[in-house]
Amino acid sequence: MTDQEIIQGLINRDNRVTEDFFFVRCRPLFRSIIGKAFDCEVEYDEFVNELYLYLMEDDAKRLRDFEYRSSVYQWLKVVAIHFFVKKRRSMIENSRREPLYEGENDPTDDAIVDDSSRHQATDDIERLFDLMPNKRYVYVIRRLILEDVEPDKLAAELGVTVDNLYNIKRRAMSQLTRVALNDIRKYER
Repeated sequence: MTDQEIIQGLINRDNRVTEDFFFVRCRPLFRSIIGKAFDCEVEYDEFVNELYLYLMEDDAKRLRDFEYRSSVYQWLKVVAIHFFVKKRRSMIENSRREPLYEGENDPTDDAIVDDSSRHQATDDIERLFDLMPNKRYVYVIRRLILEDVEPDKLAAELGVTVDNLYNIKRRAMSQLTRVALNDIRKYER
């Protein structure tokens, strides 16, 4: 099937195309993304069904907006990564609201710990950003990950394509990782 046939089949809610595409052809891709996005075991079918519903919202607007500038698999990889990362964030946020054990707890204690942890994490990331030699990389990480700016908006702001933006992000994350590992080694000595 061509990319156009796949997209049209999905928009038309063709069960054969949907089943083949999401549960056969994209299974390795989705398993890889889910495995990297979540620390725990998650139900593949449930998560892929949620991704499908996300794509079909507003009369399949996201599918209809696909411009065929890349393969449908490359496009879906980007969409799926963002979707599953947002899903992970919401799961983490929801789990923080649930007490770890039943019993009374003082909500102000949680607020103090959360504020303290958040402040420490902010200080840590800012210190690592200061150590990064490429400030454009810092800007991309800050805008894409911390501020959750839409990739197409940031790409337009920087005057690059979305594909190029993802290459910049990949290099930025690699540099941040190297800086963080060097920082850890410095404190281990």
